[in-house]
Amino acid sequence: MEELGRKSVAEFRESEKMPIIVVLENIRSAYNVGSVFRTSDAFLVEAIYVTGYSAKPPHKEIKKTALGAEETVSWQHFANAGAAIATLRQDGYTILAVEQVAQSRKLHQLQWDGHTKIAVVFGNEVSGVEQSTIALCDGCLEIPQLGMKHSLNIATAAGVVLWELVRTRV
Repeated sequence: MEELGRKSVAEFRESEKMPIIVVLENIRSAYNVGSVFRTSDAFLVEAIYVTGYSAKPPHKEIKKTALGAEETVSWQHFANAGAAIATLRQDGYTILAVEQVAQSRKLHQLQWDGHTKIAVVFGNEVSGVEQSTIALCDGCLEIPQLGMKHSLNIATAAGVVLWELVRTRV
């Protein structure tokens, strides 16, 4: 681990985090939740807000895919995405849903300075981010897709979005 330059749990907790909060809205699969924890650890995300019926730690399936990241990444549970968004607003975050809608911006067109607080909302594997949640957001981001399918697994989408946000800071 030393040769790989990996942080200990204590070092991770003390590290300066990216000003990014991931919001998970009604994610059906605890494995997907665990994968997002793992990706969030990799990119030093500030926190994950788990909402609705999404599984939350401690959970066997989260533990299996998070590989310990559920112990390093800060998280909070909210009854619904609206409650999480209210907290984010109060704390000065720009809130963007990751969803394909008429007015969505292509992910690569987002101009983020890497310092402004930002929250990204990921929705249910089948139905996506709820329309009522989109209405509470400052806008929507869309991952450009070129093939026949126009959807990605939520864990994959989180990896793509988080990398795009942090890549200019590494």
